Amino acid sequence: MLPKFRPSRLPIPVERPLEQRLHQGAGWAATGLSLLSFLVLVWQMLPAGTLVPTGGGSCAVFLIATALGTLLTQSRQIPGFKVLWAALIIGLGGGAAHWIGAATNLPFGPLIFSEHSGPKIAGKLSWAMPWLWIIVLLNARGVARLMLRPWRKTRPYGFWVIGITTVLVTLLVTALDPFATRVGQYWLWLPTRFPVTWFNMPWSNALGWALITLLLLAFVTPLLVNRSSRARKLPPNYQPLLVWGLLLILCALGAGIGRLWTALGFDVLLLLLTTHFAVRGARW
Repeated sequence: MLPKFRPSRLPIPVERPLEQRLHQGAGWAATGLSLLSFLVLVWQMLPAGTLVPTGGGSCAVFLIATALGTLLTQSRQIPGFKVLWAALIIGLGGGAAHWIGAATNLPFGPLIFSEHSGPKIAGKLSWAMPWLWIIVLLNARGVARLMLRPWRKTRPYGFWVIGITTVLVTLLVTALDPFATRVGQYWLWLPTRFPVTWFNMPWSNALGWALITLLLLAFVTPLLVNRSSRARKLPPNYQPLLVWGLLLILCALGAGIGRLWTALGFDVLLLLLTTHFAVRGARW
């Protein structure tokens, strides 16, 4: 008599197409280059206590490699042309908003990009800002998706992703500003009528980032949604969390070098909380 058949509980391995494997390998290669340039930045920053003037090239490599790794990571689950369109909208939209802000002080506040931020676009906007918008927004969205992974099949999931992404972008920009102004000296805030600031950053900057992020997400979210049933079975993607951690560690190191203890505490707390909730959600 034949033994009774019992289905195996072991997960069935899913074969990945060659194109997806290439995307994954290229994405990790770009992330590795980003990590290497991050280590070079730290090596330059710790002895000197600043990134000026030697850190410009390393910062450029870090920005471009991180942005490239972010786009390649997104294209593992979403068609590449949609990812490129989304990146173009984010880069142009965020860059245009900051160019207008540098010209009119709205919506971010009285901001001037210094010579340490590199070449200027149309005489006012640092070339790095469109890249920074792509990195911050897409990786914040990736971290938000990790946090909300247990609820990805619920109806309000998409709105929660937009809301938490906007909050994460605002928090990351708040952490980034003391590093960019005190250590990197990439931009300068002029005095405002409001006496309460965050290390000279007016709170209108955080509000401006939040509003522009909401506007950009309204346009790019349809491009970044993969509605196929296969997408729901893919394992969680931790690359956005890795980039998120690198950015916050860089901010924390800069705050420590500048003896900005309040900013350092904020950076460490933000890193610990977001990592905890992202890993917890991904393992659900």
